[in-house]
Amino acid sequence: YDCINQNPDVAESVLRNHMWTIEDSAVIICIQDDPHVKVMMAGSTLRKVKSRSWKKQRHFRLLEDGMTIWYKSRWAGRGHSTCEYFSITEVEAVREGHQSEVLLSIAEEFPADLCFTLVFHGRQGNLDLVAESTEEAQAWIQGVRKLIHKTQTMDEKERLDQWVWDWFNKADKNKDGKMNFKEVRKLLKMMNVEMNEEHALHLFTMADKSESGSLEIEQFVHFYKMLTQRDEVWKVFQDFSGDGEKLMLEELENFLRTEQQEGEQSAQHAQELTDRYEPSESAKKQGAMTFDGFQMYLCSQEGSIFKPEHRQLHQDMSQPLSHYFISSSHNTYLLENQLRGHSSLEAYIKALKRGCRCVEVDCWDGSDGEPVVYHGHTLTSKILFKDVISTLKEYAFKVSDFPVILSLENHCSVEQQTVMAQHLSQILGDTLLTTLVDGLIPQQLPSPQELKGKILLKAKKIGGLEVCLDETLTDEVSDEEEMANGECSDDPPKSKLSRELSDLVVYCKSVHFHGFEHARLHGKCYEMSSFSESKAKKLAKEAGTDFVQYNTKQMSRIYPSGLRTDSSNYNPQEMWNVGCQIVALNFQTAGLEMDLNDGLFRQNGCCGYVLKPDFMRDGSTQFSPEKPDGKQGYKPLRLSIQVMSGQQLPKVNQKEGSIVDPLVRVEIYGVPQDQAREETSHINNNGFNPVWNETLNFVIHTPELALVRFVVEDYDKASRNDFMGQFTLPFTCLQAGYRHIHLLSRDGTAIPPSSLFVNISISELT
Repeated sequence: YDCINQNPDVAESVLRNHMWTIEDSAVIICIQDDPHVKVMMAGSTLRKVKSRSWKKQRHFRLLEDGMTIWYKSRWAGRGHSTCEYFSITEVEAVREGHQSEVLLSIAEEFPADLCFTLVFHGRQGNLDLVAESTEEAQAWIQGVRKLIHKTQTMDEKERLDQWVWDWFNKADKNKDGKMNFKEVRKLLKMMNVEMNEEHALHLFTMADKSESGSLEIEQFVHFYKMLTQRDEVWKVFQDFSGDGEKLMLEELENFLRTEQQEGEQSAQHAQELTDRYEPSESAKKQGAMTFDGFQMYLCSQEGSIFKPEHRQLHQDMSQPLSHYFISSSHNTYLLENQLRGHSSLEAYIKALKRGCRCVEVDCWDGSDGEPVVYHGHTLTSKILFKDVISTLKEYAFKVSDFPVILSLENHCSVEQQTVMAQHLSQILGDTLLTTLVDGLIPQQLPSPQELKGKILLKAKKIGGLEVCLDETLTDEVSDEEEMANGECSDDPPKSKLSRELSDLVVYCKSVHFHGFEHARLHGKCYEMSSFSESKAKKLAKEAGTDFVQYNTKQMSRIYPSGLRTDSSNYNPQEMWNVGCQIVALNFQTAGLEMDLNDGLFRQNGCCGYVLKPDFMRDGSTQFSPEKPDGKQGYKPLRLSIQVMSGQQLPKVNQKEGSIVDPLVRVEIYGVPQDQAREETSHINNNGFNPVWNETLNFVIHTPELALVRFVVEDYDKASRNDFMGQFTLPFTCLQAGYRHIHLLSRDGTAIPPSSLFVNISISELT
């Protein structure tokens, strides 16, 4: 594949041999005859509900692409209505009936069989809808579910086909199924392509086989193919192909062994990849992979930067809880800030569906005897404690079977604590762990495996698990955690503990921290202390080794400063460096900190538990993050990343004429000595297929703790660069060789087909 800009005639010849059409897209085909989808395409009048008082009719319709849902006011006159739309790829699930706070509030007005909720990925709010008939509701519920399933099972080629179809529809302003050259020029701007008009016209003419002066969808696909020549991938293919047209199994095996560093498994893997990705049956029979198959492999999950085997549950889950990092949320009930934000059951659902395994509940006396959850002494809204527990019961184990820790911040009177205990017992039933796993006083915590399907209560407890002679109620509620969480210091004296609530605490007893020496002499494995971020940072810097040793036996919870009223987050890496298990973050706030959290817990089946390195599980460890070279078996590694190219990067400014100037930055997070960042130069006016071919080098001293974050930004010399996309993963999950990095949005959701193409090399430092 010669460069299209240099030799378009060669490209035209190649196109004839590598035709693919939009009709291959199974998404488009599957929707034509489905009765539910037909109803969606015909359109329906549905009520969009935002609250008890805001219920407005909107006309909803599935567009011809089979992926876009469009809606507008039913009664709006021409020129006065605002149309909105969203893609099926943005929808995570459909809930039937009154399964949202909003729809529950109008349950008396609209029967459950008319109601449904569209749940979106990431932090986007839900869409609550009411149909005019049960049949219409079911058509939309079942139709959307089928389309979601189809998008989730598309292969890379189908995803690309769908993406091309979407762009065609966006550019086809008059909806006549054709695009003239003026529309194509606008399309190029929309797609982040800055191209010489003469050259664009040349490509247009090549694609216009009918010489009609316009492109229909299949001709547009050919035009797109010419735009997306991957010369850097073609060069790699040519380097290993004997005849320049295909890779025989031995040649593919050679590529996997020498470039992808797969070693002994490369022969078997070569056959598997050919069977899986080669589109040509004749090539398969020859035991060969064509360029199309090779490119499909490189763009697949197997060709991604993340080791496929590390995406699965693969770690030992039989070790004590204290030996794991645990995905943890702070003030889980909040959707927004800490002062006026909305408290919502939805916040718990979103956190749990992201793999969170430790949620927080702040409990206060309710006016009618029912405890409420909110951020005390603020204007945040209130939700019922019993509703939170019901939500926890339903969603705790949707994405992971491993235990959930319910971190209770208790501000309630003894009477309402007893009500809390009743709700916990009645609603959670056997799911709530209330007895010792084996009936014995533990010398170490039970494992995630032993606690599968269980919810553990973290709270104050009267006495210990050992038989106590003195069971007098004591004032155990007021402690450093509550004060640092921003609670007022002039509160009235705290209530004593309810015996019923205390008895529900088993392996997660909250205690005040009295120092590492005290913990070494007197600490019990089931006792947990909470530390503000500032306290934890201070201890990590002054006594890092002691903190690591402490965390081998007992669990610690870190929480954001009470001054973070905007729900911002601290860097969790500093806490993981000393083995802290429960590093609680505001899940509702996107940014670097949540990228790191998502990156760490992306491994091990996204189960919310990640086994700590062996040197953080040994009680006699001498590891210090400040002095990583003192670790036994210290072996620093060199990481070399050749940033080759980018593909269909997202636009930042949606103005028609704006095109990004992308750069790539690689950031390393780990022990202090590993903290580093390097970036490429920026490419002017090309977010479509920028090519950098720049190499960034790093030395990693503690690879077991390092995270690697790839960030793409739109360069701006006059102001701060704009974020475009990122992907974060543990260093230990990196695949060497030629790899694609599939970028995520600021919200942590996929933005296909945006990607980076890199070459990763890892070697011992000599």
